[in-house]
Amino acid sequence: MSAAESRSDAGVAARLELRCSHATIVELAAHRGRTAGLTAIAAGHGCTLPSLGHAALSGEQLALGVRPGRWLVLQPRAERATAWAQWQAMCGQAGTAVDLSSGLAVLQLCGPEARAVLARSCRLDLDPQHFPKGRAAATIVAQVATIIVALPRGLLLLTPSTTTRHFREWLLATAQPFGIGPIRDVSVTELLAE
Repeated sequence: MSAAESRSDAGVAARLELRCSHATIVELAAHRGRTAGLTAIAAGHGCTLPSLGHAALSGEQLALGVRPGRWLVLQPRAERATAWAQWQAMCGQAGTAVDLSSGLAVLQLCGPEARAVLARSCRLDLDPQHFPKGRAAATIVAQVATIIVALPRGLLLLTPSTTTRHFREWLLATAQPFGIGPIRDVSVTELLAE
């Protein structure tokens, strides 16, 4: 099922924006039976690990619960060199940390038609009533594994780095009838700002 067509005249201002960011991404995985312990450890260090299907913003960190007993934590890129080691040391016997910074690309589609663009090739119901701000889910968009997070300023999209070019080109082509501006590089802080 496809979303309704939208028309964009040449003189119409862009209604969508595609933003790219370079973030440190660490996956935290709780060892069997130690989810509560890992959650407590993260909370003690200022990071809320949300329940499955949700996202939690803690300062300049965004934690995503998209798999049982596992979370993705996005942080500003400047901290990448030590983020993994710090998380691994903090996890102790409760879990483990894996650096996924090079394996995932971070994009954000902003604007009133962002959900309509993704609806053209996404199996999720992205209507704000069913996928409100703070929700996170793993799905397939344009034949690419994608994690979608509803944030106040748009939809955050995490995709494998190996398919980023295809995914970005698909987004730009699909968003063209709605009106889309040039791609902007932004910091994680800007990406997560409300």
